[in-house]
This record gives sequence, C-alpha cells and structure tokens, in this order.
Amino acid sequence: MEAATFAGVLGAVFGSFLNVVVYRLPRHESLITPASHCPRCGTPVKPYDNIPILSWLLLRGHCRSCGCAISPRYPLVEALTGALCVGAVLAHHSAAGIALSVALILLVVPAALIDLEHRIIPNRITALGAVLALVLGLALDPGGELGRLIAGACAGGFLLAAALAYPGGMGMGDVKLAGMMGLFLGAAVAPALLIALLAGVTLGAVVIARKGAREGRKTAVPFGPFLALGALLAVFVGPQIVHVYVNHFLH
Repeated sequence: MEAATFAGVLGAVFGSFLNVVVYRLPRHESLITPASHCPRCGTPVKPYDNIPILSWLLLRGHCRSCGCAISPRYPLVEALTGALCVGAVLAHHSAAGIALSVALILLVVPAALIDLEHRIIPNRITALGAVLALVLGLALDPGGELGRLIAGACAGGFLLAAALAYPGGMGMGDVKLAGMMGLFLGAAVAPALLIALLAGVTLGAVVIARKGAREGRKTAVPFGPFLALGALLAVFVGPQIVHVYVNHFLH
C-alpha cells in the first residue's frame, strides 16, 4: 500500500512536468527554463501554487496574479498520471515490470496529447523512450531483452508496412512510437496494436456515419492516441491476453 501511495504522489508530480512537456516540446521551447509561469501575464508560478492538483483546486482554476483561466487539462493530466502509476505498481510484482510500465506511461501520455493537438509525435519522446527501455530492460531483466527487441522491431515493422502501403493514413511518428512500445511491452505489444487498430477503426466508422463517406475519409484523425490507449491497456492486461492466446489457441 505504501508503494502504491508513493507511486500516486510521484506520478502526479511527474504529471505536472508532463504538462510542461506537452506545452513546450512542440513549440521547441526549453523544458527547464524559464520556470513555470502564466502564459498571459508571465508571472512565475510560486512553489505553493505549483502543487499537483491541489493548487489548481485552491486557485479555482485561475492565475493568482491576473485571474487568467488555467485549463482543467493540467490537473486532469496530473491525476491521470498518478492513477496510472498506482495501477502499474498494483498490476506488476517485479521491479522490471513496474519500472518498464511506469516509464512507458510517462512517455505515451505526452505523446498522445501532443499528437492530438499538433498532429506530431516528437522524436525526442520516442528516442528517449527507446534508450530508456534498453537501459531499464538490461539493468532489471536482461534475460527478456532479446524478446523485447524482437517485439519492438516487429511492431515498428508492422506499422512501417502499413505507412508505406497507405502513405496518407499513418506517419513515421506512429511507426517510431509502436517500435518504442515494443521495447517496453515485449510480446504484450501485439494486443496493444490490436486495441489501437480496433479503436481507430471504430472511431473512423463513427466519423463516416456522422459525416458521410466522402467527408469522413477527409477527416484527419491522429493515430498516436490510439497507440497510447493500446499501450496503457497492455500495461495492465497485455501479458494476460498473450497468456490466454498462447494457451488456448496455440495448443
């Protein structure tokens, strides 16, 4: 229970930093300087006004200096990240499983939000993720590293083939994100990709049903958030899905 509580607090703190990443990274701004500040009046945020979730609630979603509204996305990202980190600690029992899962969560959350807003998945996220996955995997579970490398290559290769076959439907950012996910999830990346594809197809069908076939096909829908959804679900139930499939369909 103490580990889960610590993970929740730490996850919320990291969630606060992820909000900075989501805002600054696509704008090519430094993630370190200047310190957090109000985007309208430029006043630096005091430490006591930068407590995850709590500060937003106490300030009623407004800047203390100028009264500018602060998007509810900020506390929501902090709360979501904290909750996901708690779930990762409760779902896994090994140091490797927890570390790889938490790291993946902290990478796919900003990737999904940036892709939703800017239609890009920054290379700095996927490159950092690939390196981090290798470091954590080799340090905590070297025996499983070969399987994760194969999974990363297969996941990235699968989406690369799809991107080459349908150039307008998927970008190289999606390919890199899928490959990165494989380095963290191993075999569980397979259900992650399946979930992402099913979710994407379902939303596409809804869009076409509402707008009509001609207009619906012209509607650009980023695939990164679907990959992130698949990754998050795979963190919690991916190994179980693989186990059921292997034991019931391959025997």
